[in-house]
Amino acid sequence: MPIKIPNNLPAANVLEHENIFFMNAARAYSQDIRPLRILILNLMPIKSVTETQLLRLLGNTPLQVEVDFIYTATYTPSHTPKDYLSEFYGTFKDVKHKKYDGLIITGAPVEFMDFEDVAYWAEISEIMEWSKTHVYSTFHICWGAQAGLYYHYGVPKHILDKKISGVYLHKLCVQYEKLFRGFDDEFFVPHSRNTDNLAEDIKKIPALKILATSDEVGVYIVANLEKRQFFITGHAEYDPYTLKNEYERDLRAGLNPNIPQNYFPNDNPNLEPVVKWRSVAHLLFANWLNYYVYQETPYEIDSIG
Repeated sequence: MPIKIPNNLPAANVLEHENIFFMNAARAYSQDIRPLRILILNLMPIKSVTETQLLRLLGNTPLQVEVDFIYTATYTPSHTPKDYLSEFYGTFKDVKHKKYDGLIITGAPVEFMDFEDVAYWAEISEIMEWSKTHVYSTFHICWGAQAGLYYHYGVPKHILDKKISGVYLHKLCVQYEKLFRGFDDEFFVPHSRNTDNLAEDIKKIPALKILATSDEVGVYIVANLEKRQFFITGHAEYDPYTLKNEYERDLRAGLNPNIPQNYFPNDNPNLEPVVKWRSVAHLLFANWLNYYVYQETPYEIDSIG
């Protein structure tokens, strides 16, 4: 089954080229089926890039998925045109009366700021509180994961001496967890962040469980399985060139970045990156949608909560 996306969304051209099955809103309405309703709070500056990354993975399952996008009303992004936001996005006030099978909260380029100093922190806090009663399962990514761990459980973040950037080997900390069905014992995932959540802080919270880690970059996936909350510190959704683009951006900005680890052959940025995480990304999102959303969410969506 396809992913349903808004009519004329630019990501459609990319997805069609990659042979990802999708349909526009008009065609989806003719089908007699209840699709999964997924809300994406996109906090990234260039919305279209993150949209494509997430839709690519949400669209590669046997499930029909209907997606709504929102951005923050308290801070208007400067890298995405207002006309684009008006056509394809809403704000929290537009959806707060609805129920959703799943919510994805993306990363955001505000790592060095204290959470309370982020312009839209009060709004994000309201959305995360709302998710407890209006969303069946929530998927937090990168800064979104750190924000969720801090808001829900008081887990602090720590600024790193040097940015983590690269593709790192990971291992599972649990056996037989549905989120990892089909995973190898060891697997690669990209990371790109300046802050960290420490295992010792997370282990103080009985409700939280560390599901996967990396010897090089620490905690990768944390969950409150009872509440169906997932906190993902890495970027399995990244495109092949995302780390390359970030590295070159930081070079231009004079930040003297390290070459992303385990990414370019022989650590030579003049060579084509090698993708080692594509299958992991598809499994991660497909397993979340299937086992923690589709298999368990109420058919009558208004009964969520």
